[in-house]
Amino acid sequence: MKKDDRKAIEGREKRWKETTLKTSLEKLKRDKPYTRIHTPLDLREDWNFLDDVGFPGEYPFTRSSFATFNPPSDRGIDSGAIVSSGVRSRAGEYSGFGRAEDTRDLWRSEGRRGANIAFDLPTQCGYDSDDPLVKGEVGGTGVAIDTLQDFATLYEAFEGVVTLDQMASNWTINAPVNIILAMYIALAEKQGVPIAKLRGTPQNDILKEILGRGTHIFPVDPSMRMIRDTITFCTKYMPLFNTISISGDHMRQAGALTQPQIIALTFSNAIAYIKLGLSTGLSIDEFVPRFTFLGLGGGPEFFREIAMWRAARRMWAKIMKERFGAASQRIMMLRSAYSARHDADWCTKQRPLNNLIRSVIGGIAGCFSGGQASGGIPFDEPLGLGWSYEARQLRDDATRIMRYESHLEEVIDPLAGSYYVESLTDEIEGEAWKLINEIDSLGGAVETIKSGWSQRLMARQAWERQAQIERGETIVVGVNKFTGENELEVLPQMIVAHPYDAKKRVEAEELQIAELKKIKAGRDNSLVRSELKTIEDAAKRENENLIPYLVDAVKAQVTLGEICGVLRNVFGEYQETGL
Repeated sequence: MKKDDRKAIEGREKRWKETTLKTSLEKLKRDKPYTRIHTPLDLREDWNFLDDVGFPGEYPFTRSSFATFNPPSDRGIDSGAIVSSGVRSRAGEYSGFGRAEDTRDLWRSEGRRGANIAFDLPTQCGYDSDDPLVKGEVGGTGVAIDTLQDFATLYEAFEGVVTLDQMASNWTINAPVNIILAMYIALAEKQGVPIAKLRGTPQNDILKEILGRGTHIFPVDPSMRMIRDTITFCTKYMPLFNTISISGDHMRQAGALTQPQIIALTFSNAIAYIKLGLSTGLSIDEFVPRFTFLGLGGGPEFFREIAMWRAARRMWAKIMKERFGAASQRIMMLRSAYSARHDADWCTKQRPLNNLIRSVIGGIAGCFSGGQASGGIPFDEPLGLGWSYEARQLRDDATRIMRYESHLEEVIDPLAGSYYVESLTDEIEGEAWKLINEIDSLGGAVETIKSGWSQRLMARQAWERQAQIERGETIVVGVNKFTGENELEVLPQMIVAHPYDAKKRVEAEELQIAELKKIKAGRDNSLVRSELKTIEDAAKRENENLIPYLVDAVKAQVTLGEICGVLRNVFGEYQETGL
C-alpha cells in the first residue's frame, strides 16, 4: 500500500472515531465499543497476495490444500445404500466394541466397505484380555483384538463385499500399531492379496500419545524406533499405505491449547518424524507423501479457527520448502481430510442438542477455511461410547443442508483478502513460529517431551482454561451460564436401537477370555516361545526392523499382549515426568 493511501486511511479512521463512533457510544452510554473493525492498516506493509495467499492447491497453500473438490453428490454420505437393518451404509465411521464378532456383525448390518477401527484400551495399551490389570475394560472403549484370529474375524465383515486391496483400513492405535500391521499383512497373505496393494492409515503418532492420550507403552526412543520401522517397511513393501496420522486433536483436547500452541506442538512432532525418516537414509520424496495429519482439533472461536488452518497450511509449506528443501508441491501440502471444526472437547453433557449447533458453526468455519462442509461430531458424543443413529442422522443432514441448501462448498476460502482474517492469520502464524523456534532451541519435540517441558506447557494451559470456565470468564452455554430453572432440556425421540449392543458389551470380557484361553491351549506353544525369543533378540539389535518378526509371530497365534510383554522387558516402560 502506498504511503499516501495509508495516511488517508489513518486520517479517515481518526475522524470516524471522533465523530460517528463517538456519537454512537454516547447513545449507547458506553465508554468503549464492544465491536472492533479492521482496515488495510492491519495488514503488514509487505503483505502480498501472491506470496501470502495465492491460489488453492499450490504454494503457499494458505487457501486450501486442494485446487478444487468433487461436487457433494460424488462423495460420502450422499451415496449410502439402504441395508437390511434400515440403516444407511457408512464406509468409514469410527467404530468398534465388544469382541471381534460383535463389531463384525455390526459392520455387516451397516453394509460397510472399509474399516475405521476403535480398539479397546487393553489392546491399545498392549495387554491381552486375560491380563488381571485390565479386568473390566475388555471390549469397552472399542473392540478387543488379542490374536490374528480376532483380527481375521473382524475383517470377515467385508467378505463378499470388497477384498483387502479394494478397501482402506484406518486404525486408531499407536504403541502396538506394528503388531496390528503385522496381522494385516498376515491376513492379506492368507487371502492372496499382495501387500503392495494395501491401503490404510494407522495413527502411529506416539509423541502426541505421550502428551495427549496416554496409551503409550515404551520410553520415547524405542517408541520412535517402532515408528521408524513402520516408515522403512511400508516405504519399501507397502507404498500405498500411509505410515502415520500426525494428530494435534488429542493434545489440544488434553491441554486446551491455543491455536498457535497446537500448530507449534503438532508441527514440532512432525519435524521429529521427518528427521527420523531421514535418519534411515530415505529422502523426503520417498516417505513424506505417506504422512497424513488427522487435524488440529477445534474450538468455538469461529474466526480464529479459520485463521489457524490458513496459517497452518502456509507454515507447513514453508517448513517443507525452507527447512527440508522440498521441491515437490505434493511434499509441501498439509495432507489432511480436515479443516476448521468444532471438536469433542467442547461438547457438553448438559443440553446435548446444543452440540449439534456447535458442530454446524464449526462446519461453516470448515468451509470458510479451505475445507468442506461437515456436521462434525454427533451431538451425543458426551453421553457415552458410540453414537446413536439419530445423532448421526442429524449430523449427516446438517452436512447436507450446508452443501445443498446453503451452497457453502461452492467457493474456496471466501474470506481471503479480509483485513481481519488476513491479519489474524499472520498473528497466529507469528506466535506459532515463536513457539516452534523455542522448541527447536530446546532440542526439538523429543527432547522437550523427555524433559517434561511440553507436558508442563499443556498442564498449565489446561488448568487455566478450566479456571476460566469456573470463574465464568469463558462462557459455556448450559454449563456455567443460562442454567436457570426456566431453561429446558431438549432431546430428540430415540427409537432406533443403539449400534453398540449393551448386552454384548457386558458379556464381551468373559467370552473373549474364554476364547483366548482356548487359542492358547490349542496352538503350538513351543513355536510361540521360539517366536517370542526371536523378537526379543531382534529388539536388542537397534537397527533391526521388527515387523517381519512380528508377522511370523502373529501367524503362530502369538498374542499382542505377549509380544508387548517381551518388548517391555527389552525397552522398558515409559516413566512419567513430574510436572
